[in-house]
Amino acid sequence: MPTLTPPQDCATMQDLRAQIDKLDCQLIQMLVTRASYIDRASELKPGEGLPARIPDRVEEVVQRVRTSSAELGMDPDLAERMWRILIDWSIAREERVIGPD
Repeated sequence: MPTLTPPQDCATMQDLRAQIDKLDCQLIQMLVTRASYIDRASELKPGEGLPARIPDRVEEVVQRVRTSSAELGMDPDLAERMWRILIDWSIAREERVIGPD
């Protein structure tokens, strides 16, 4: 992944926007990697007798994200909303392979 220039070292909006674009690309790359783990989960869950949606696990992930985001200075409510969308998408992706609960 390309190295980012710290925000305070960006002298112009063009420089700043270029860094945001790099960061967006890195975020997409990380989401693609996360999806590959979701795909592997859809292969492993049937053998372990697990459904796509495990409510306790969903809440565990959401609470971990809320805690991490608060510690890092991000609005935990925003992080939770984003992750619930990501989790729902991930579960739907698994259900296409292993079926609904």
